[in-house]
Formats: sequence, C-alpha cells, structure tokens
Amino acid sequence: MRKLFGTDGVRGLAGELLTAELALALGAAATAEVGGERPRVLVIRDTRESGEMLEAALAAGIASAGGHVLLGGVLPTPAAPLLVGRYGLDLAAVISASHNPYEDNGIKFFGADGYKLSDATELAIETRLAAHVPGRARERIGSIRTMHGTREDYLRALQERFQGLDLSAVDILLDCANGATYRAAPEIFRRLGASVTVLADAPDGRNINDGCGSTHVHSLAARMRTQGHDIGFAFDGDGDRVLAVDANGEVVDGDELVALATLHLRSQDRLPGAGVVITVMTNYGFHTAMAAAGVSVVTTKVGDRYVLEELRERGWTIGGEQSGHIIDMGFVPTGDGIASALLTLEALGGRNLVDRDAMDKLPQKLVNVRVYDRDAAMASAPLAQATEREAAALEGRGRVLVRPSGTEQLVRVMVEAPTEEETDAVCGRLVALVEAQQKNLAG
Repeated sequence: MRKLFGTDGVRGLAGELLTAELALALGAAATAEVGGERPRVLVIRDTRESGEMLEAALAAGIASAGGHVLLGGVLPTPAAPLLVGRYGLDLAAVISASHNPYEDNGIKFFGADGYKLSDATELAIETRLAAHVPGRARERIGSIRTMHGTREDYLRALQERFQGLDLSAVDILLDCANGATYRAAPEIFRRLGASVTVLADAPDGRNINDGCGSTHVHSLAARMRTQGHDIGFAFDGDGDRVLAVDANGEVVDGDELVALATLHLRSQDRLPGAGVVITVMTNYGFHTAMAAAGVSVVTTKVGDRYVLEELRERGWTIGGEQSGHIIDMGFVPTGDGIASALLTLEALGGRNLVDRDAMDKLPQKLVNVRVYDRDAAMASAPLAQATEREAAALEGRGRVLVRPSGTEQLVRVMVEAPTEEETDAVCGRLVALVEAQQKNLAG
C-alpha cells in the first residue's frame, strides 16, 4: 500500500514532511524507475518560497541517478505533459501543492506518455525508497541545465489550439492566485486580443492562494460587481483549476463550465462517444441538461484522477469537477485552467456569460459533520435507511449524497432539491441524525 503518494503526488508541510532529503530521494528513485541510459527529466514549480529548495534537491536526486535535468522554472502544471510530448522527454516533475497554502508543497510526476504516473509505478518508487536503493552507480551521474523558452512553448501551444478565437471585444478580469499562471495567463489573453486586468499577479513566495484564486473567488466576484468587466476567471496556485465569474458577480463553477464545453464540442462534432465524465459532486441539473441533449454521462468518485481514468478508458474528450478541474483531452491530459477559460470563451461564441444556458443548477447544500469515527457513522443502519428514504422522495427531482471524507473524521451530507426550502429541510434532517448518533456514542 502506498504511504507517500496520495491522489495527486506527494504533498505535505514543506521542511517537515516534504524535506530536501525526501525530494532528493524521490528524484533518484523516480529516475531509476523510469530506466534508460540517460533519461531526460523536466522539473517545473509554482511560486512557493520552498519551491527553489525542493527544485534543487529534486534535481540533485535525478542527476545522481543518471538523469539529465531540464529546469523549466515557474509554469502551470499542464505545461509539464505538454512539454514532455513536444520534446519527447522521459519524465516530468511538478513541484506544487496546488490550492493549498504556501506552507505546503508537493511533488507529482508525469510519465513519457503525458499522464500522471500509475499507482503501480508510484508504489515501485516507494518500494525503492523503503529499500534505500533509489539511485545508480556514481559513474553515471547526470547533468542539470536550464531549459529556456518553456513559457513561450506553452503559450504557443495555447495559441495553436485557440487560433480562431478573437477576444478583441472582450474585457477580462483575471485572478492568478499569486501562483504559476501569473505571467502566462495575462499574456495569452492579450495575444488573443482581449483587454486584460489582473489581480494577484505579484507572488512573494508566501501569498500564493492567500485570499485569492479559485479557492477564494469572492475577491474576484466583488470586483466584477463594481468594475464593469465582461467576464472574470480565477485560477488556483498551480493553474490546473479555474472558476468563472459573470458580469453580475455570480460565480460559475466547474459544473456549468463543463456543461458549456460539452454542448459546444457536441455542436462542433468534436465530442467522441457523445459522452462526458463528471464526479458524484456534480449538480443534478447537469444530468438533466445532458439527458436533454442526448449526451451520455459517466460519474466517478471525487478526484480528477478518476475522471481522467474514465476518459482514457472510453476514448472520450471532456470531463471535470465542480471545483474547476476540467480536462480536455484534445489539448492536454490533465486539468488546465487557462485552456479551460479559453474553451469557455470559445463555447460562448461572443455571448455574455450572464446569458449562459447550458444547464439549470438545482439548489445545493453541503454540510460537513464532524464525527468520532467516519466508518462507524457510515455503517449506521438508521442513517442508511433515512438516506434511502430521502433519496426516494427526491427521485427524478433531485438527489441525496451522504459520504465519508477521505482524509478527515467527517461525514459529508449533500442535498439537491428543486427549492432552497426543500434542500435545507432534507439536509437538516440528515445532519441532525448524524449529530444525534455522535452524541449517543459520546454518552
């Protein structure tokens, strides 16, 4: 069983869990696992203050195992698989903790095929670490070089993908989260003709995701309500997520963005299999809209990793999460916030986001109930019966989802119903039941 790697690489508090020593060992083990005479390995990072330290350690580990390190600098995560494909590299490493605060950092790897490493490969890397045999012979020590022009390569790929998109009549407000998109995002929108205003584009190593970006989209929404821009986009720290805000200051989440993209691709005959992949958190209104459009929907567990697995297996193009992870396999096999924002504008075709009509969202309420033992709470027969009863009452009109958190002692209760009142009432009954059971256990 994997202990270091989670669903998105190795992540934790920089300097404590994720130390320079661990980064060095990971670099050596991953390079040795890739194999080959002199594997070429790209390393990119976001703007956290620990990034340079981990970059140096990771690069040293790669070189110690005979790898040729190419330092790509600060770039959004999706640039990694894109550059791997463009230059035929053997491995890429991204140093980032995505939407987490600056104190955290992480390391995730992409293979030569452009996809994140498989569970089996990550386990093999951990096995090397545990056996303390991560590297190679000393005579095969590699090299470390700066790879110039990486941001331009990424921008050029975006231009090629969206070459027909004319944004000359669009006034855009961007929130770059003081993260990896702070240079690339404004540049590509300007190249495509947009008038661009930028927030959170002055990283200092500690302000990444700090009251800004897609996890704090209220900052962007407040500006949109007062400054008269046509549309706003908020990225996360590593640039693989995006949320939008319309001219009225209303937040448009990943569900609506995926719906817009799906229907657009369908209209252009660019939707293989006439299908889309989403997660269990996706709003019920999405399912209704896709059914009306004749689009097949496959639902996965929460996590872009699972969305990607289904897309690969089915040969489909588009999928995503409510959080703003949107994967367009026609561009790059991972979430790309900038590309997703451009795809949104392409899908709108000159319309204002205020006038979007891809789906009607049902009122949704999510409550996280803290429990002593999430597994014991979920094993409760009364909770299962109540969940089944409420779900049956909403069948065809909404839905109920009660699930344990994957990382905390929480039970997540989510309800969607036609009205706010019914949503609140159903959710309230289920939350009260979970809380009452916890009091009984405590007593």
